Amino acid sequence: MSAASTILVVEDDAIVRMLIVDVLEELEFKVLEAEHAEAALIFLQDSACGIDLMMTDWGLPGMNGKDLAEKTRTLRPALPILLASGYAENIELPAGVQMIAKPFSIDQLRDKVKSMLGS
Repeated sequence: MSAASTILVVEDDAIVRMLIVDVLEELEFKVLEAEHAEAALIFLQDSACGIDLMMTDWGLPGMNGKDLAEKTRTLRPALPILLASGYAENIELPAGVQMIAKPFSIDQLRDKVKSMLGS
């Protein structure tokens, strides 16, 4: 894994977001945080933000994770997107989006992120 990789974490639950951010930082990633889709879009629209992967929750207030993933495709077509959900069996994923089921272990998160970044 590259220490230079930047991950945008979009999660409305502050405690869950903090835990994910802590794990990713322990794995030596740079992490940007957004508590809802609109905040994430600010990062995504800024071409100076070198985002290598976006991890988003499915159940966001307002624009949900699936909608955010679809909007992200128009802004950054090649950006890897990891969708986290506790409702894995009911989700139809947009093209090019992978999923991790909640709850997930630190090892599962590490392995999924590593494989999506090709490292």
